Amino acid sequence: MRTGLLGGSFNPAHGGHRRITRFAIEALGLDEAWWLVSPGNPLKPKKGMAPLAARLKSAEVQAHRAPIVPTAIEAELGTRYTVDTLRALKRRYPKRDFVWLMGSDNLAQFHRWKDWRVIARTMPIAVIARPGYNAAAMASPAMAWLRQYRVSAASFRKRGTTHFGSTPALIFMAFDPDPRSATAIRRDDADWALRYRGIPVRDRLTFRQIPRYNPQGEAV
Repeated sequence: MRTGLLGGSFNPAHGGHRRITRFAIEALGLDEAWWLVSPGNPLKPKKGMAPLAARLKSAEVQAHRAPIVPTAIEAELGTRYTVDTLRALKRRYPKRDFVWLMGSDNLAQFHRWKDWRVIARTMPIAVIARPGYNAAAMASPAMAWLRQYRVSAASFRKRGTTHFGSTPALIFMAFDPDPRSATAIRRDDADWALRYRGIPVRDRLTFRQIPRYNPQGEAV
């Protein structure tokens, strides 16, 4: 199974996440993608972060009838940094070929991530263009190092598992602008998480029941 991994807060998940993921699946010839709904992003403030159960449920809604599996597996693994998560996933699922998916906004700050070069050596990285971030991404310290490892999406798809075993590998994919963002959704609907209050949510990958909390962090 060739599996894309898209990490993030998904606070909340929205149609833009679904659209770029389906684009990546098609462009790279993947079988499916997993959305890694983070228990807590070390690079993002905790203020304004909805409970994990609400964010995972919003991801389930957006992934409906698509080859996308939302999961909070990082909560089970006990990892917070991407490098640790990816290592753990490769150990747990040795028969899967993984590719890390991220937007160009993340590539622009990739050099700030813990052991980012180790991440690049762990699995191929596919970067999806995002309006307003592409120039910074191309000029970033990480891109200066990764540039020599660039391959086209067409080549990656054609060679399949050959490229999965050859790292570092960077695929930069152009994508039609999508104006949707979680920040805009929270600005327009600050109480979005209330829609999922008290609704049971089971992780489709780990089969664990995620504790239900209201937006104030109290168990329900």
